[in-house]
Amino acid sequence: MPRRKYRHSQRFDSQADRSHAEYLLSQPAQITTRTELLRLIRGGEDTYLELKVRLSNSEKITQGIVALANTNGGTIIFGVNDQLRIEGVANPEWVQEELARICREEIVPPIIPLIDTIAFDSGKRVVALDVQSRRKPYRTREGRFYMRFGAEKREVSREQLSMWLDEIRPLGYENVPLFTAEPHDFDDGLLWTFAGAFEDVSPTINLYQTADFLKKDLILAVGGADEFFPTVAALVLFGKDERVQELFPRSVVTVSRYSGYNGNAQLVEKLELKGNLHTQNEAIIAFIERYCDLAKEKPKKSLHLVGSPVAARATYNVYAIREAVANALIHRDFALRDIPTRITIYDNFIEIVNARRTQGFVPPASRAIRYGITQRLNPQTASIFSRREYGTSVPRGGVPMILKQSERMAGKRAELYTANDEFKVKIYGV
Repeated sequence: MPRRKYRHSQRFDSQADRSHAEYLLSQPAQITTRTELLRLIRGGEDTYLELKVRLSNSEKITQGIVALANTNGGTIIFGVNDQLRIEGVANPEWVQEELARICREEIVPPIIPLIDTIAFDSGKRVVALDVQSRRKPYRTREGRFYMRFGAEKREVSREQLSMWLDEIRPLGYENVPLFTAEPHDFDDGLLWTFAGAFEDVSPTINLYQTADFLKKDLILAVGGADEFFPTVAALVLFGKDERVQELFPRSVVTVSRYSGYNGNAQLVEKLELKGNLHTQNEAIIAFIERYCDLAKEKPKKSLHLVGSPVAARATYNVYAIREAVANALIHRDFALRDIPTRITIYDNFIEIVNARRTQGFVPPASRAIRYGITQRLNPQTASIFSRREYGTSVPRGGVPMILKQSERMAGKRAELYTANDEFKVKIYGV
């Protein structure tokens, strides 16, 4: 793979990232000579190398960078013609600045590029851009995905996109555009109630223009001037219940009640809850309250009759349960389509199982969340869902609060498990 670290490379990044980048650049690295660069060029274009005479079309350059980033990275060299001859670029400083702008503003998620200018004895200079692939999938600002096949780039078709995303399992799945969704697939009541709850909303807001509001105000949709591609986050937050199930079936949540204390207990009731997150949250809490009591304080005494054949209703801390349910909904790893969210009620505990890839999460990260150090998979979804304007009642405190309040209520600390791409929380009742 012909990717190289070029001499005198410059990283173009934000002020916040600059100190880290300077540290990286200060580390010893292999110096690529002009001879090695010529040998690289003579090999011609392939899956990981693209040659350009000049930077004349920023849109096509954006597509080319996205294609390389989605195909495990690569290099673009500017100043080389189709006959593999070095012509050089007239203004390499401008080329560097434009490439940095493209990587920062035209690509999602942004790329921190490694850019270098290589000078030859003839006075000609070429610019080399090294593209690293760390946060796939990458797309253009308009929501288009590209990949590189040999010396060509191709747009990923809508039919292939779902299969490709399931294969690479991206962390930022909430930002994936849904090309089959339309403005009428969204719940206007929920969306505009949320928008209207902000007192400082400008009178010029895109009021009742669903596509414009999601795209321009909430940044939950992409596309050109006449295009509308809402993201997964937009659909699960504001989609109509029936359309969420049709367009994104992996969002279903299964709730069950078993009579007993383990997996061998008898099934009492089982439901599949569909719809947007607001609907699912209310339905889950209602199902739990059907079989359990939720209270702020531990009950002083039990009214249950000794020797009764029917198990007593367990009592749980209301804040711990609401927070646990909210966490399950907003921190789902949507890339794991075959692992649904499951909430199971037994006689003395509630178990919540969520999709969460094990690799990279345990053991350090799974311990850190006990102290409030989180790794949010869906930050946009979480930020909207947890606001009172969305209509949910989500307590504050996260996992530490769940652990503390459940132990205070039941005298037994909640248990956390991570295994086989699942994250499990077991909360005991009293």
